[in-house]
Amino acid sequence: MRKIRMSLPVLAATAGTRGMLGAGTAFLVGDRIPPRARKKVGWTLFAVGALSTVPIVVNVIRQRQRHWWQR
Repeated sequence: MRKIRMSLPVLAATAGTRGMLGAGTAFLVGDRIPPRARKKVGWTLFAVGALSTVPIVVNVIRQRQRHWWQR
């Protein structure tokens, strides 16, 4: 298993984006709210979660490449 070191703020941001993706998916799949509102909220949460994940992933990849010689 590979280990990645992350600061607490980066870890919290990662968890937050995962939560938004999960909540967005739940809204899209669920049926408790009217379909129109559910789709708007679901796609918004999903998109924000997915788009906010990109900078975090780029940061982790850069950090791993910068320290590849320390493995």
